[in-house]
Amino acid sequence: MQSPDERHPSTTAVTEVPAPTATPGANPDPLTAGHSLRNEIRIWTRDLLIAIGLALVIIVFLYQPVKVEGTSMMPSLDDQERIFVNKYVYRLEPIQRGDIVVFRYPRDTSKSFIKRVIGLAGDRIRIDSGEVFVNGEALEEDYVPAAYADQRSFSEIVVPVNSYFVLGDHRTMSNDSRDFGPVSIGYIYGKAVFGYWPMDKLGRVR
Repeated sequence: MQSPDERHPSTTAVTEVPAPTATPGANPDPLTAGHSLRNEIRIWTRDLLIAIGLALVIIVFLYQPVKVEGTSMMPSLDDQERIFVNKYVYRLEPIQRGDIVVFRYPRDTSKSFIKRVIGLAGDRIRIDSGEVFVNGEALEEDYVPAAYADQRSFSEIVVPVNSYFVLGDHRTMSNDSRDFGPVSIGYIYGKAVFGYWPMDKLGRVR
């Protein structure tokens, strides 16, 4: 923003317009009052329609409401929980370990799955009696309570280029990369970001 030239100062002023004073004993003009009310309603309606339009644009082009079906992401996401998926975020930033992503099921692209990213391209992943190792180090998974863990093992693999190793948080109930392998980035279309129903789950998805 440019500053005003000190040699030629410029100011912007307003002058208060005194409110019209009613003539003692005079009644307000009902036609004027009705016209003012109609104007206010028209302005309010216009602003409401603009707000609804902007909300629809944001939802359609940036966020997609989805319903979680199944228990494989409990306790992070419950069956029938409603969440918003950000469809644009991965155009601006890379997928990171720990993200909860929504993707087309590689074996049937008419279905969508939601899982947590565990391994990135080039990572060495193995699972020993339920404990996940990434590049030889045990992964700390505070999102998997003991009641949801399992004792399943998985031989070490290297995650291919442009692919991700995904697991459900409810390990005993999840069909994930242990079954269908790493997921290509081309199948991933969004990140779970916000839960909105039920109300006790309202907030950012973690």
